[in-house]
Amino acid sequence: MKKTLMVAALTGVFATAAHAQSSVTLYGLIDAGITYTNNQHGHSNWQQTSGSINGSRWGLRGAEDLGGGLKAIFTLESGFGINDGQSKQGSRLFGRQAFVGLASDQFGAVTLGRQYDSVVDYLAPLALTGTQYGGTQFAHPFDNDNLNNSFRVNNSVKYTSANYAGFKFGALYGFSNQADGFANNRVYSAGASYSFAGFNFGAGYLQVNNNAGANSATSAAFNSTGAVSGDTTFFATRQQTWGAGANYTLGPATLGLVYTQTNLQNLAAFGSGAGGQPSFAGNPQGARFQNFEANARYALTPALSIAGSYTYTRTNIDATSPHFNQVNLQTDYALSKRTDVYLQAEYQTTNENAIVHPIINGLSGSSSTNNQVAVTAGMRHRF
Repeated sequence: MKKTLMVAALTGVFATAAHAQSSVTLYGLIDAGITYTNNQHGHSNWQQTSGSINGSRWGLRGAEDLGGGLKAIFTLESGFGINDGQSKQGSRLFGRQAFVGLASDQFGAVTLGRQYDSVVDYLAPLALTGTQYGGTQFAHPFDNDNLNNSFRVNNSVKYTSANYAGFKFGALYGFSNQADGFANNRVYSAGASYSFAGFNFGAGYLQVNNNAGANSATSAAFNSTGAVSGDTTFFATRQQTWGAGANYTLGPATLGLVYTQTNLQNLAAFGSGAGGQPSFAGNPQGARFQNFEANARYALTPALSIAGSYTYTRTNIDATSPHFNQVNLQTDYALSKRTDVYLQAEYQTTNENAIVHPIINGLSGSSSTNNQVAVTAGMRHRF
């Protein structure tokens, strides 16, 4: 009888140990709100919105301990709209992330699949658009630098270093997957960050090659199976984005500065002017966006925080060389560790003669004047 009990006990111990070596976690975030906009195509608008700060998503994350500090890891993450239940990211099943790889405590991780680029990984957390303190509607115009993660990279191989005394770095390469066009619709990216005490610094570089033809978004040069397909922000033969930023945290306050630049070669016409983004004729000679952001956040109490940012963007996407100014404010109150409510507002303007009118990121239409205001009251729940 004693031997039987001992065997049963040992079996339970080994089963528990084996289970502890492998794990799969179901997780998610739901962001829903009501947004008022003063002008969308000449009319005010009330909308039930999803993802005004962080895109609603659910996912599976797993790890298996292979011994010696080595693990097999995977992430499958699906984006959806809470207002209509539809899949986002071009109706992909796992459009936000889908990758598998190996991770070492000492040497870092190598992963393969649909993944974030290095600008998103290392620079975006220093801008309010890349955090829970602003997100979608705080993005720079058109999310031109992808700090809000408007598109991911397919067919990618990614290296992410371990944390070496606060220093981290990484790189990514996205294949075109095209037999006769190795360089057509490929992506490469690299970045690094450093943290010490309350100081944080990050920098990143992203290049998308030949993600569309020079004259049309539907050009045959566009490879629909390539590194970026179906959810790219611009249609241009080449996009280069780079930038750097820093912030400093002292007690409950954090102050930050971010600079990014996006260069577009052979920019094609973009937008329809009737729903979605405003339209412009394109610029075959190329175009440039420069974004200057100053941001701050402050924890009034452990549950209540305020945050704000100002972004100045100058560009030459058309003959009027529109300049954008955007001011953002947010207050957030945590009801629990998993649930919070928020109120935020954005104000965006362009110069008087600009052909491109303001459109706050994440809204469904541009203004008919040179300014746009949006106010959102919402809640987030994490699981």
